[in-house]
Amino acid sequence: MLTQDLRNALLDATDLSQLKWDLNQLQPVDVGQFITQLPEKQRAIAFRLLNKNQATDVFEYLPTQVKEELINSLHDVQVVHLVEEMSPDERAELFDELPAGVVKRLLQELSPEQRQATATILGYPEGTAGRVMTTEYVRLRQGLTVGEALSKIRRQDEDKESIYYAYVTDDNRTLVRVVSLRQLLFTFPDVFIKDIASDRVIKVRTETPQEEVARIMQRYDLIAIPVVDREDRLVGIVTIDDVMDILEEEATEDIQKLAGVGGDEAALSSPFLTIRNRLPWLLGIMALYIGAASAIAPFQSVIAAVPVLAVIMPIFSNTGGTVGIQSLTVTIRGLGVGEITPKDTLKILRKELLAGFGTALALATTMTLLSLIWAQPQERWVALIAGMVMATNTIVAVTLGTLLPMALTRLKLDPALVSGPLVTTMLDTIGFLTFLTLISFALQVLHLPS
Repeated sequence: MLTQDLRNALLDATDLSQLKWDLNQLQPVDVGQFITQLPEKQRAIAFRLLNKNQATDVFEYLPTQVKEELINSLHDVQVVHLVEEMSPDERAELFDELPAGVVKRLLQELSPEQRQATATILGYPEGTAGRVMTTEYVRLRQGLTVGEALSKIRRQDEDKESIYYAYVTDDNRTLVRVVSLRQLLFTFPDVFIKDIASDRVIKVRTETPQEEVARIMQRYDLIAIPVVDREDRLVGIVTIDDVMDILEEEATEDIQKLAGVGGDEAALSSPFLTIRNRLPWLLGIMALYIGAASAIAPFQSVIAAVPVLAVIMPIFSNTGGTVGIQSLTVTIRGLGVGEITPKDTLKILRKELLAGFGTALALATTMTLLSLIWAQPQERWVALIAGMVMATNTIVAVTLGTLLPMALTRLKLDPALVSGPLVTTMLDTIGFLTFLTLISFALQVLHLPS
């Protein structure tokens, strides 16, 4: 692990020979982290100190932006070697981010086999199993014996990304069975593969969404899963490291959407990228708040007549929004990990409402007591309305937080599109309008004192 002390020691090194030796002794992922944290002008220098094998391994751990910088700074021969040695799925991911001209040049320099593998993956839609799979897998013919299978794996499959499972196909490459390396190692050599391989193959299709692939692998504790086309022909596998990336990507996307952050913004992204991702959301939320403000505008005279309202109203805003986001987050998380489906809408809503009634009672009581403390003697009737509206707003909040993501899921849309700021704004508008309408009614119709 690259500790801060080790990083400082590497940064303080003045002897390039010593730095070269140190970098080549570290794990590739740690070297990748070190190079990423260097100033842009020093990254290429540090990368050139790596030996051939270390450079190849380190390159896969670098962020896409750093990879692009290195591609522009290294000689073509070095770049082609690095890209050639990448796994097809990693190479396809890199090509997705590079300029089209650079991708075209690199594709022309690849070997025909690697060019075909990369083009195959790039041909599938983004976010599907076909786009994240690798074409490097162990394939066996079902007529082989265990001894012949092991011999074939030793001769031909040394460089495959995963050898823990071998996939058995017929002459048309149709996937029929799967066998583990453990089974092969502990079975007599003259036993036929078809006699020990399992025909209960868990597989996905090329068009299967990547989130579903991750859920299936998590459910069945798989370290790799085969990918087949519409004719059940084996075309690739998705490995556990790909699934970890998928889960991180999906979690990041959902968290950013809930917070109202667009795009794939990292903590160290450039200020320009930060502005580009956040500003549209902020302008959109400001537009929504204009609606909330418009709901308050007709009641300016009411607020002037009962000044304590200015103290009470921010509590409606903060509390109602928080309740809504809590319910929204739990529901979206349940949908995201496959814990619930839209069929469970009534069950989840029932649970949320039961919890909501208890929460509403506690919040309404607190709101009533605070209003009694802050209000002038002649204004204390406001406390009763404040408590009632707080309870109502809480029930509305848990209802929206449950139903909105469920509705989007039924419409085949991403439930994370219901961002926290959007729910907060909706609840503010409902709460303010209800509260001020009741206060206005009390003043004008019931003639309560102000």
